[in-house]
Amino acid sequence: MKSDSIKKGIERAPHRSLLRACGLKDDDFEKPFIGIANSFTDIVPGHIHLKELVEEVKKGIIDAGGVPFEFNTMAICDGIAMNHEGMKYSLPSREIVANTVESVAMGHSLDGLVLIPSCDKVVPGMLMAALRLNIPSIVVTGGPMVPGEFKGENADLITVYEAVGEVSNGEMSEDELYELECSACPGAGSCSGLFTANTMACVTETLGMSLPMCATTLAVDENKLKIAKNSGNRIVGMINENLTPSKIVTQKSFENALAIDMALGGSSNTALHIPAIASEFEDRGIQVDLELFDKVSKLVPHIASMSPAGKDTMLDLHEAGGIPSVLKTIESKIYTDSITCNGKTIKENIENIEVKNTDVIRPIENPVHDEGGIAILKGNLAPNGSVIKQAAVEDDMMYHKGPAKVFNSEEESVEAIFNGKIVEGDIVVIRCEGPKGGPGMREMLNPTSAIMGLGIKNVALITDGRFSGGTRGPCVGHVSPEAMGDGPIGGLIDGDIIEIDIKNRKINVDLSDDEIKERIANSNLPKRKIKGWLNIYQKSVSSADKGAILR
Repeated sequence: MKSDSIKKGIERAPHRSLLRACGLKDDDFEKPFIGIANSFTDIVPGHIHLKELVEEVKKGIIDAGGVPFEFNTMAICDGIAMNHEGMKYSLPSREIVANTVESVAMGHSLDGLVLIPSCDKVVPGMLMAALRLNIPSIVVTGGPMVPGEFKGENADLITVYEAVGEVSNGEMSEDELYELECSACPGAGSCSGLFTANTMACVTETLGMSLPMCATTLAVDENKLKIAKNSGNRIVGMINENLTPSKIVTQKSFENALAIDMALGGSSNTALHIPAIASEFEDRGIQVDLELFDKVSKLVPHIASMSPAGKDTMLDLHEAGGIPSVLKTIESKIYTDSITCNGKTIKENIENIEVKNTDVIRPIENPVHDEGGIAILKGNLAPNGSVIKQAAVEDDMMYHKGPAKVFNSEEESVEAIFNGKIVEGDIVVIRCEGPKGGPGMREMLNPTSAIMGLGIKNVALITDGRFSGGTRGPCVGHVSPEAMGDGPIGGLIDGDIIEIDIKNRKINVDLSDDEIKERIANSNLPKRKIKGWLNIYQKSVSSADKGAILR
């Protein structure tokens, strides 16, 4: 065992002495040492219940003959970090999570890992670490929140964000907003729609890194505790079988993960996180880029109308059969011979599965949309690509052409929106918010929610930043290269005519190549003084089309 390097032989007596101080007995030194990466925190709703899950994981490990060691990682709530300087730390936190798990596992020669994430950056961060370490690993995602309720309808965090615009527009009272605020997020779990956290949980299960039904089982469901205990039990079996991530996570399983993303209409942030996870296996020939996203999008239809694009919540998806039922529906589009963490193939896992609600998980021959949820747009405005959640765009905005209103920060754009400076037909451009420019690639949920809440029609938004998984409408993010990477978006001025053609995958500005080059050369973009961790991040981070990984 890997842990023999800290527990075997007379020269390891000092190590054993320290481990005995942690409570280990003689027979424990013959057992596998298993780390439990717990991202518990009191300030993130998706993580406030994770201690309970960890206790069940420990029971499962002990029952199966292993020794559990719990350690902690960080977590940031994107909803709380939104629309202020804190959001600059959200995407960079993914790297901290990955590095923390790597450091503890390597520093203590752990034989295996049980990873307990929930929210947006913690799930991909832990997966990146698992692949980097390539020791037996299993993931227990924390589970979705129970949907909130407001005036007899489902409500969630995005409902509240959009309601702020409705109050500003006089369509909702402040008392009603308060009532909504108090009811939209009723307790533990990741926000109840198919936003980034839940999308990544579905991706994790499809990759084969968590047990069937883990992704959609609610945080407060007793079955989540059973999944946690079973996962603790299973990691010992995986160690005995030497079932490492490299035997589970292959090129085929990544393409399966993209297929589930497209079928569900998941968050556009997967175009950052899945390539970042895949980058950990570059030396094994695995490649996941934006071109692959678009290829899979054209092959796999969108079959579930989930919030924010539709009305259904993660609870609805779970009761319809969860990820196994979605995989069963798109069985002809995926590689069912892929191995999963329970030692079975996808084909074996879904063999006896039936969809329980075909209104929630529609038949593949009767999809919500013929193409997948995400589209990749390219053109002279985004030579390296940009990302849009086409499943959340109304048909009449699949093509839009209009004048640019250009802003160098999220704050500038929000001020203009609330002051009535954005009118029907405009294309709002928010730049200098990319991985380097922000730095940290903030989510633009506030401006998109303000536009929706204020009821401004036929407005598109383009940014080298990114969008919340809860964003809906014609919002193009991840524009690459970014403004601070000498991208064309940095040369735009008010009034430039931009064309967004989602069906034909194009995004162009009505300028010649020479004009764009001249504009970039003469641009006077703001230089932000950055210190601390973000200074290191800014100097090391790659572009969005590469997953914003550190290099």
